[in-house]
Formats: sequence, C-alpha cells, structure tokens
Amino acid sequence: MDIKIRKGIKSDLPSVLALIKELADYENALDQVDVTLSQLEKDGFEGNPYYYLLVAELDDQIIGVCFYFIRYSTWKGKVLFLEDFVVKEEFRRKGIGGMLFEETIRISKKENMDGLHWQVLDWNTPALNFYKKYNATISSTWLNGRLNNCLLYTSPSPRDVEESRLPGC
Repeated sequence: MDIKIRKGIKSDLPSVLALIKELADYENALDQVDVTLSQLEKDGFEGNPYYYLLVAELDDQIIGVCFYFIRYSTWKGKVLFLEDFVVKEEFRRKGIGGMLFEETIRISKKENMDGLHWQVLDWNTPALNFYKKYNATISSTWLNGRLNNCLLYTSPSPRDVEESRLPGC
C-alpha cells in the first residue's frame, strides 16, 4: 500500500465528515455529531483557522484523518492538541494510525511545541494500547467539563443551577 500523509485541503472535507461520523458511530455517539460541511469549511479554511488536519490517502481516497489545534497551557506553554484521529475501519491495524500520529509528533517538534495532548475514552482499549506504544502518559485524574451549545448561550448562573432553573437543553 502506498499511503500518503498530507495536509488536508477544503475538497477533502466531505470524506473527512464521513470519517467524523464513522468515529462517532464507533463511540456510540453518532446522534451527537452536529458539525456540518459548511461549518468545517468556514472554521478550517476561512480567515484564521480553528483547526488543522492531516489526511491519510490511498489511491486518491481519504482513509484516515487527524484533527489538531494549538492551545496554551498556563503551566507548560504552547501545546498541540490532537482533537481526533480516525482510520476507516477496513484500513485499521495496518500502521496508518501510526503514520498519522507520527506526522503529528513531527509537526509538534517542527513548531517547537511544549507538548502534545489528547483525550482517549477509558473503554477504548485499542486506542489505549496504541498510545502505550509511544510511552504516553494517560491520566486517570483529570475529568472533562463542558457546557454544551444550549447551556453556553443561555448562560446559567450558579443561582439558576442551585434553584434548578436551567433551560430545557
């Protein structure tokens, strides 16, 4: 197989969106994918991009993708955050994930990042085993917090939460 890892371009996005949905389905969360093709186009390819992506390509077909962005750690400095990466199911366990991850490491080094961070679901044993091959540290102490879109824009105050006056999101 002649796999090519390259920076993603706008015309890759329909295939990328299909891979996003494949990953969500694997994680039993397909119903939670709200992002649209037009959002991906605007957020990644207009003005200052909110994300960057790498794609794995075989015979002009996108078979893997890696989403990343730069964030700032007040303790560590600039960090490349690997948001998601996925390889089409029929191409898994063929080294393509490693190629994408190693290119992400290479970009981190080239950009003089102070670290490479990501999240992984605690039940995703194949992913946990994959990261262990790189001697990665997987934390069991940090928990993820979030306000979904509805709660973010309705701005609940602590008082609303205490009095159970949250909007119906």
